[in-house]
Amino acid sequence: MTAVLRPIRPLLVVVGLAAVALPSALAGQIDIAAPLTIHRLEGPIVLDGRVDEEAWETVIPLPMTMFSPTFRGPLTEPTEVRVAHDDRYLYVSGRMYDSEPEGIRTNTLYRDLYSGDDLLAIVVDSYNDFETAVWFVVNPAGARNDRTVSNDAVFGGGGMPMNSDWNAHWDVATSQTDEGWFAEMRIPFSTLGFQTVDDEVVMGLISYRFIARKNERQLFPDIDPRWGGLAFAKPSQSQRIVMAGVRQSKPVYVTPYVLGGVRQTPELTGTDDGRRWDVASDPTREVGIDARFSPSSNVALDFTVNTDFAQVEADDQQINLTRFPLFFPEKRQFFQERSSTFQFSTGGFTNRLFHSRRIGLDDGQIVRIYGGGRAVGRIGGADFGVLSLQTAGPGDLSSENTAVVRVSQQVFNPFSSVGAMITSRLGGSGQDNVAYGVDASIRVMGDEYVTAKWARTYDEVVTEASELEAGLMQLRWDRQRDDGFSYSGEFIRVGEDYLPRLGFQNRTDFTFWGGSSQYKSFRGEDSPFRSIALRINTGHYYRGLDGSAESRSIRPELSFEFKSNAEAKLTTTSAYESVRQPFTIAGAEVPVGDYWFHTGEVRLQLSRNSLFRGDFTVTAGSFYDGIRVGAGLNPTWNQSRHLELSGGYEVNRLEFDDRGVATIAHLGSLKAQFAFNTQLFVSALAQYSNAAELTTVNARFRYNVREGTDIWLVYNEGLNTDRFEFGSPRLPLSAGRTLMLKYNHTFIW
Repeated sequence: MTAVLRPIRPLLVVVGLAAVALPSALAGQIDIAAPLTIHRLEGPIVLDGRVDEEAWETVIPLPMTMFSPTFRGPLTEPTEVRVAHDDRYLYVSGRMYDSEPEGIRTNTLYRDLYSGDDLLAIVVDSYNDFETAVWFVVNPAGARNDRTVSNDAVFGGGGMPMNSDWNAHWDVATSQTDEGWFAEMRIPFSTLGFQTVDDEVVMGLISYRFIARKNERQLFPDIDPRWGGLAFAKPSQSQRIVMAGVRQSKPVYVTPYVLGGVRQTPELTGTDDGRRWDVASDPTREVGIDARFSPSSNVALDFTVNTDFAQVEADDQQINLTRFPLFFPEKRQFFQERSSTFQFSTGGFTNRLFHSRRIGLDDGQIVRIYGGGRAVGRIGGADFGVLSLQTAGPGDLSSENTAVVRVSQQVFNPFSSVGAMITSRLGGSGQDNVAYGVDASIRVMGDEYVTAKWARTYDEVVTEASELEAGLMQLRWDRQRDDGFSYSGEFIRVGEDYLPRLGFQNRTDFTFWGGSSQYKSFRGEDSPFRSIALRINTGHYYRGLDGSAESRSIRPELSFEFKSNAEAKLTTTSAYESVRQPFTIAGAEVPVGDYWFHTGEVRLQLSRNSLFRGDFTVTAGSFYDGIRVGAGLNPTWNQSRHLELSGGYEVNRLEFDDRGVATIAHLGSLKAQFAFNTQLFVSALAQYSNAAELTTVNARFRYNVREGTDIWLVYNEGLNTDRFEFGSPRLPLSAGRTLMLKYNHTFIW
């Protein structure tokens, strides 16, 4: 192990330099309006959603501007949003007046679900880092939705900038009359986290009201849509606010859990003359505990013992039409708190130096997490994160320790940073792995950004040919705006010995050149379109071994966004693939060869603000040495505020006439989510894939007694759809099932 660690000692110097407090913000380089003072409440607030306390009358409402469908158009309904604070909480009230109160939409009571509802939301850049934020949303029935924002709400390069799997401690109440609907939020400062300087706290603030039937988003401050699809939640464009005399409480959250249930797994027993399938039952009893403590307002510590994720929703199945592995996102709550701190993208939407799903999961199978801890926070202009967990080894291998250290320091201005990361996976399995990376993202001028990254891995079972072959480098230049002309260019080089066992990398040993360009025009008030855009993406992969082309693509796309929030896209793709090892897609083999193929796609997305919504896609064209015809639909229907039904169906027919081969890949799903009220929920998800020859069912019952206290009943089962195997007894219908009852209760001191 010493041999593995020795080469990374020079990285300690890099980490030390990155952690040094470099100049953080040169005010002359950015245009920031004078901070808005948020005043202390002058009286008590009863959190009942009526907004009738005298204390609210002394608070001036925020001036709202129309963001969509027409930027800076006239507001059709009056809105009064007020923000204030006391010693422990940030308070938000909203009076959402409506001339047609019967048109107010409350389509769901389910938590963390957007179903075309009217909304009131607040986005808080609590660490004042111009890049991350926490986001609190409520509908007229009081159904809550909380999220985090990362990467300054910019899509691309760093993955999804919005995380809806994050949950926080906060309270809200709503009411509705013939004047409109009303809401009061109370958000603990211990939930926000912040930095205090000279007894003052500076944060970023965005608030909006959404009127679903009109697709009208009223926003404060006045943010230009040119900043992209999530411009209305972009931390760097938020209004800076100042609060004086704020003292964060330091509660300790301790959440023990108890779990009981049974696992039933089919087992093949007997001799060759009389083999049969029996069911083995494995009773399960578990206890564990999670704890959270913030020793200061800008540091959060989490600890876990015998971590359990029984209540996590099942992954969405996917059809793989490539020869590269699929990516599945992280849904487990322990890894969500300021998860953006641990981001280190290495190209594309999925590749990254650290992917937390590598911890506690092995090829989709659960691996016990004995325990560990994490620390995240911000000091000055530096974000840091430390994570260490001890897990059982995969299969029969011995226990492993997985650890990550990440630091990122703001430099030059609030939009630029340099950083470093170290990951390690150590144990007795004979596959010790250590990786490090250094990165810089610099706002050069205006909307122009340059990104540079280097990563290197050291693995016990890999003999690295050289630093370059065990490394990854990335250079990217892009213009980050969503109107007019924008572009990006990227270079990536990945060696054949680069192996981040705690990360995700879908291919190695290549050089990539690629980029994109876009022209987008926002239309006027008289147009049925909100925007029209033409975008072209291209990417070219060359083998590191001999420099030959492995993959190429060019993808023009024309999109139309309607004022109703519906969208239509027309896309064509020309792709080249050089295949040196045969592989299969949905049971059909693609042989060795060089292929050019071309496809066209039409996609229609209905307005997300309707009771019936969804997207529909049709694809057709050549595919390797054959043809492909595909279709997909993902409809959602709110039968009432209690019940939401959604489904998905994707079918791809592949025909290779010259070889006399044809196959059809089906993927279907059906999901029902029922909410008795804002505390009691039931969801069921069934998925079918003929390629996997499996149907899966995941059903979850949740009773949210209060914030931090839940009762979960979870049922999972797999069903074999192809039950006949030559030379074996008929497979049982059930491929395995589990039934778990879990109770967790949070104690707060």
